[in-house]
Amino acid sequence: MALPKLAIIHTTPVTVDPLKALAAEFMPGWDLINFVDDSILPELIQNEGMTETVIERWLTYAKFAEQQGAAYIVSACSSVGEVASMARQVVQVPVLRIDEAMAEEAVRSGRRIGVAATLSTTLQPTISLIESKAGQQGREIEIKSALAAEAYRLLMNGDKEGHDRVLAEVLLNLVKSVDVVVLAQASMARVVASLPEELQPKFLASPRIGIAHIAQIAAGDRRVR
Repeated sequence: MALPKLAIIHTTPVTVDPLKALAAEFMPGWDLINFVDDSILPELIQNEGMTETVIERWLTYAKFAEQQGAAYIVSACSSVGEVASMARQVVQVPVLRIDEAMAEEAVRSGRRIGVAATLSTTLQPTISLIESKAGQQGREIEIKSALAAEAYRLLMNGDKEGHDRVLAEVLLNLVKSVDVVVLAQASMARVVASLPEELQPKFLASPRIGIAHIAQIAAGDRRVR
């Protein structure tokens, strides 16, 4: 019997290996299909948001994933997370966001929620998702955002250590005034391990939470048993 397939659509190669490792941990026995298009983020930055060409391209990847037999399709990028709802109208398999479970947990964790990003294009989609989840849960929240644009510039120049240092400073400053901090990009998750141990539980990153949630959904899916 063929193994069930999980397709993940990435906008950066940075998220491929971490999500591959998490899928192996939480979803052993699944085949993983990765689609990587690193031209999407530069286009979003240049146009200050979503474009029709990005939407069409992402939906094409979703269709390819369905054609290859994926049981689930996952959007690994918060900047294009809203396209997932559009994809649900054009493919017949479930399309999930890697950050959705994280947003739900953030709303349950406290009223004051910090949202940190290194890309401006991820801030508003993440904030909108959290606000939507708060409405669904009937909770009042207060969101404070922080943009570490310099960290992204350093990363694009190949300075990972500089990226991590600048981002850590922004996160430590933000966490002082909120109950929980949401990391708007999956690629930011590794920085949490460098922060003081007593503060680490206050930071939520989408990769582990998201894959664990998807595994839970799949466990109850008769299609893949």
